[in-house]
Amino acid sequence: MLYSDKVLDHFQNPRNVGEVENANAVGTVGNAKCGDIMQMSMRIENDIIVDVKFKTFGCGAAVATSSMATELVKGKTIKEALELTNKAVMEALDGLPPVKVHCSVLAEQAIRAALADYYRRQGIDPEPIVGKIEELDHDDEHDFGH
Repeated sequence: MLYSDKVLDHFQNPRNVGEVENANAVGTVGNAKCGDIMQMSMRIENDIIVDVKFKTFGCGAAVATSSMATELVKGKTIKEALELTNKAVMEALDGLPPVKVHCSVLAEQAIRAALADYYRRQGIDPEPIVGKIEELDHDDEHDFGH
């Protein structure tokens, strides 16, 4: 399988790994079929994503797409982050092999899940804003030592 230099770079040197301290937005999504799990944590202030980090349990492409996705939304507004598509993540990485496209979808969903959490914490129904997200049951979060 051929990966672009950018995918390899983000896999070998992932950006924004870990958990944001004092996060006010956390989302975890997973794909049971391939076993990839992604968690995004963010600190949002005045509608701006001032910090974002990820933890990914999965293949190299899952790590690379998470890393790139965090880079693409850091410093952006919530509105801009919600406009980020998996296609944009793939293009930023100079493409992905077809069997790995689902990893970029997961990265997009993880961002949306974190933003949904942000709205829920404020008592706002996130669905009209971020859409429906396939989130993991909280029973599945033990993979990250919670």
